[in-house]
Amino acid sequence: GVPLARMPVRMMLANDELRTVLVSIHVSLRDAIAAVTQDNVLQTLQITHAALQRSLGRVPRMAVAGLNPHAGEGGLFGREELEVIAPAIAAARAQGLDVHGPFAPDTVFMRARSTPQRAGEFDVVIAMYHDQGLIPVKYLGVDKGVNVTLGLPLVRTSPDHGTAFDIAGQGVADAASLIEAVRMARQLSV
Repeated sequence: GVPLARMPVRMMLANDELRTVLVSIHVSLRDAIAAVTQDNVLQTLQITHAALQRSLGRVPRMAVAGLNPHAGEGGLFGREELEVIAPAIAAARAQGLDVHGPFAPDTVFMRARSTPQRAGEFDVVIAMYHDQGLIPVKYLGVDKGVNVTLGLPLVRTSPDHGTAFDIAGQGVADAASLIEAVRMARQLSV
């Protein structure tokens, strides 16, 4: 009974090694760039903080990827990091959130990745648009990825690859991502 505008949500793609949350989702790259506003970045940080604090049982360590190569290189490759993203991070920090960045998008995911040999430096990376955030997680294995909707009053997970209608009824589908989605839903509902 709550209008969607009053219940903002964000997409998180996660596996055992990496979590990423998106400022914008399924829109054109041009629209995704336009969606990088101080309000949208701050709201993404707030939604992510609330959801992960519940599931981790502690304040999450959040990294923010820049929009431009090298996070804008001090304004040389764009001003979004200086004029939009950094002020949103400052506002989030003023609210007590543990958030850092903006970092170069081509390296921040490696810093956040957890492996059996070392814990990631961050619990989650906030990415500015769909492919920036989903490529690193999917590269680690589509069969392990889970799509989680953050900001809902209930737990919602799904396989990261979607419905796979192209192979439905052929007996070739791999249920691994579905199993991971159910496993993660169970973890999040505790």
